[in-house]
Amino acid sequence: MSAIWKTTPTLEGMNALSRDTLGDNLGIRFVEAGDDYLVAEMPVDGRTVQPFRLLHGGASVALAETLGSVAGMLTLADPDQYGVVGVDINATHLRSVWEGDTVRGTVRPVRVGNTVQSWQIDITDGRGRLACSSRLTCQVVKRR
Repeated sequence: MSAIWKTTPTLEGMNALSRDTLGDNLGIRFVEAGDDYLVAEMPVDGRTVQPFRLLHGGASVALAETLGSVAGMLTLADPDQYGVVGVDINATHLRSVWEGDTVRGTVRPVRVGNTVQSWQIDITDGRGRLACSSRLTCQVVKRR
């Protein structure tokens, strides 16, 4: 792994960290970790659709923030003393995704600083087409 990760990401560890969270309730599962990226998938089903049976924009944002927050935590030298919190997120929804599909989010760093982090999250549909482009800004904070 590259120098970006201070804690080596494992699928088991990332999925265990997500137990009993919003991401877990939405069916988000981490499926890949690379040198400078993470990938998670989320089903487009009754938990994640809006009334017209399309992927809910809020579910896309939840996937994006889950990916960025976990990535941010993995870059911390001392995650017992510090954490990351999202302070700004935006999402541009570019394509509808229908119920029955699965979306895949990939997070990559824009900037990983000591106090502020910025992450780019691209979400694609089951055919690999870009459905949402999101940017998350996180603040590194001292835990209580």
